[in-house]
Amino acid sequence: MSQNLKAREAAMGDTLIHDESAGIERLLEIMRRLRDPGTGCPWDIEQTFQTIAPYTIEEAYEVADAIERQDWAELEGELGDLLLQSVYHAAIGAEAGHFTFQSIVTNISNKMVARHPHVFGDESRDKSAVQQTRDWEAIKASERAGKAQAGTLDGVATNLPALLRALKLQKRAARVGFDWPDTSHVLDKLQEEAAELVEARDTLDHDQMVDEMGDLLFVVANLARHLDIDPEEALRRTNAKFTRRFGAIEAELATRGKRPTDSTLDEMDALWNDAKAREKSGQG
Repeated sequence: MSQNLKAREAAMGDTLIHDESAGIERLLEIMRRLRDPGTGCPWDIEQTFQTIAPYTIEEAYEVADAIERQDWAELEGELGDLLLQSVYHAAIGAEAGHFTFQSIVTNISNKMVARHPHVFGDESRDKSAVQQTRDWEAIKASERAGKAQAGTLDGVATNLPALLRALKLQKRAARVGFDWPDTSHVLDKLQEEAAELVEARDTLDHDQMVDEMGDLLFVVANLARHLDIDPEEALRRTNAKFTRRFGAIEAELATRGKRPTDSTLDEMDALWNDAKAREKSGQG
């Protein structure tokens, strides 16, 4: 490539990078420049699929957190951070000859069209949400068959958060009839697993207790599924609630010139109940 051509391309790239109306093409050019072996950022150049993956997961959780807090301005920024992760992986994939950003867009577009024949094809839209869900799962099953994923549980990502993976595994098993008929059976199993954990605490070693705790959590996830509750969302809400109420304990103790380490469990428990009561009355 001639020096003049390189100079023209660099100038065009600079123009694109500083054009705030250029949209996704601007972001793609920014990433290309960051990854340029000769002129890019040393840190960005060194990154791989493996090193970027943890950031991708982190950004997805930050999106969920902004939604949970209904912080829409924050959500805009977090969605941008998450989009950057896709652009990053696309750039690494293109450099290795695996795929490009455009091929990724084509792939997901084709998938959405194929999975919505009632919108983009000639199938009727006159069906319930339940039937649409069944049709969606049937299409996905067909796609898995094309990937030689014959087992019912094949394709459920192993690096999902454990609670979420438990939920997905249970949903897959339920599709082929491996499921309790109603919630009462799940509650019975929950009591059984809780009793086994208590027994394990008294008679078994730590490794066996870990197994029993896992069994109990798996049934909790199953109970959430039967109640149509997202267990991850439920636990996030409880984590937030615990954070608020413990913060209220610390704030009240501070007005008394104390810290939690200077207090008693009874005193902190009473403050917890006060915070809980204020929240329920709408005052906290």
